[in-house]
Amino acid sequence: MRSHRLVGLVVALAFGLLVGACGSGESSGGGATASADSSSADGDAVDFTAATLDGGELAAGSLEGSDTVLWFWAPWCTICRAEAPDVVAAADAFEGEVEIIGVAGRGSVSEMEAFVDDTETGALTHVVDADGTVWSSFEVFAQPAFAFVDDSGEVEVFVGTLGEQALTERMDDLLAA
Repeated sequence: MRSHRLVGLVVALAFGLLVGACGSGESSGGGATASADSSSADGDAVDFTAATLDGGELAAGSLEGSDTVLWFWAPWCTICRAEAPDVVAAADAFEGEVEIIGVAGRGSVSEMEAFVDDTETGALTHVVDADGTVWSSFEVFAQPAFAFVDDSGEVEVFVGTLGEQALTERMDDLLAA
């Protein structure tokens, strides 16, 4: 009896560590939300320049005046992989209205490139946040996460997975703001 309890405790602990490493793991939008505007915390939360996976560079200033969603992911995160089709579907549905940009962290560039290939998210722009600067500026502590930046620069950060319906609803709200 005691060995069954110990096994149960070990399994529960391992599951907790896995969920903590990949974010909330909830598909119904049950993650954590924080709000900020572009002048909060350490200055302009949307002020960054980062290399892109395709060899270019993205300056956040180029996004000013437009509605943007930053999708924070890690190449080894199974939840991030599972939500990739939802992110692509939302990007397609809002093409020309809201831009989704992947913010890859917590892995090597080759792992990030493999993730993009495997998940067929190559139509999105992905920035390489190898040192965690962009994640930190948005106070993102786990993946997956999303930062919704409206055209006035106001930012709302959601940590967790959303699913296609919840993501598109939030993108509708972003356009309406």
